[in-house]
Amino acid sequence: MSLANLLKDPPPTHAFELSEEGVSFAPVSGPALAEFAAFEPGVLLVSPVHDNIQQPHVFEQKIRALVPPNGHRKRRAAVILPDYCARIAVLDFDTFPSDPDEQQALVRFRLKKSVPFEVDTAVVSYVEQPKPTGAKVEILAAVMSSEIVQQYEAPFRAAGFHPGLVTTSSIAALNLLEADGITLLVKLSGRILSVLVLRDNAVKLARCIEMDEAGVLDIESVLHPTIAYIEDELKSRPKLVWLAGFGPEADEFAPRWESEWGVAVQPIRSRFGAPNRNNSGLLGYLESVA
Repeated sequence: MSLANLLKDPPPTHAFELSEEGVSFAPVSGPALAEFAAFEPGVLLVSPVHDNIQQPHVFEQKIRALVPPNGHRKRRAAVILPDYCARIAVLDFDTFPSDPDEQQALVRFRLKKSVPFEVDTAVVSYVEQPKPTGAKVEILAAVMSSEIVQQYEAPFRAAGFHPGLVTTSSIAALNLLEADGITLLVKLSGRILSVLVLRDNAVKLARCIEMDEAGVLDIESVLHPTIAYIEDELKSRPKLVWLAGFGPEADEFAPRWESEWGVAVQPIRSRFGAPNRNNSGLLGYLESVA
């Protein structure tokens, strides 16, 4: 699944995933060649409302170090952003207009009360999800402050890239999941916990929470109401919980949650490397274009 094709360009030649810890990178033609370059603390501070890139020159130098300039030729990049700088929402409609301008206006209207920034000038992207015959139209929407999008794009442009595709880490990571009934993606990246509930290929709920700590009880305080939502709204129980970014802690959490909720718990996997808290979106994107 790919969301937020902000510009309709030829396919990207390079892919980057950003986090507060650094930047993961791979050439699209060589997905097994993924690298990671760490940031010093304070270079990037993720937020949906304030400047994210605190040191643009340092950020740009990291990009140039990973991929040296190629003369004056403009290269195309897929840029995978941290989940917390955007808002993902699932919107349902009895009917959905066919005119793109009317669609945009309707989606922006529905998002107005749920985001902490000005929606009228925000970057909004959306896709209609598969649905059973006769069901409501469900739209998976992503919205981000236009100023923050520009901040992320600027260092790439300065380094000779055209950011033709912009998406978020969790959305890109969905390409590593197998659609099978109701499943959860539980993704940890530093202090940010993202939880997506899926029914087959459709996202039913998306949550992204900034946490003071990421201990098991803190994470369960988010997952307990999510499981309750699945039981109440979807009239079922999840079959599988996918973990991303947990590292060795997955060995502690998985048996606990399997016992408590009666579901299988396993880490996401990629044929191009081991997904971790900084590259799950990158590997998911590479899976989608391989």
